[in-house]
Amino acid sequence: MSLFISNAYAEGGAAAPAAGPDMLIMLAIFGLIFYFMIYRPQAKRVKEHKNLVASLAKGDEVLTAGGLIGKITKVSEEKDFVKVELAEGTEVMIQKSSISSVLPKGTIKSI
Repeated sequence: MSLFISNAYAEGGAAAPAAGPDMLIMLAIFGLIFYFMIYRPQAKRVKEHKNLVASLAKGDEVLTAGGLIGKITKVSEEKDFVKVELAEGTEVMIQKSSISSVLPKGTIKSI
């Protein structure tokens, strides 16, 4: 068509190679990376949190996910809630799963 540029035509090249064992090895490596870097640490955190929630007892000083610090005054075994005293005369009901950590005894007085 053009005077200075020649036309280019596609050549009937070879077919693309099929996926071999290299692809399977790479897939297995990605699976191992996923397991050791994502799944395993998350499963460990979930197990630790379940143990923490199961070990809650009256008198424990706790930190909630919302950042509140208080002392447990009542643990309800049949329900999934605990009563936490935030200050003198101020008690709130908190779901057990929202407690992020148990603090050492005397933490509230030292703050």
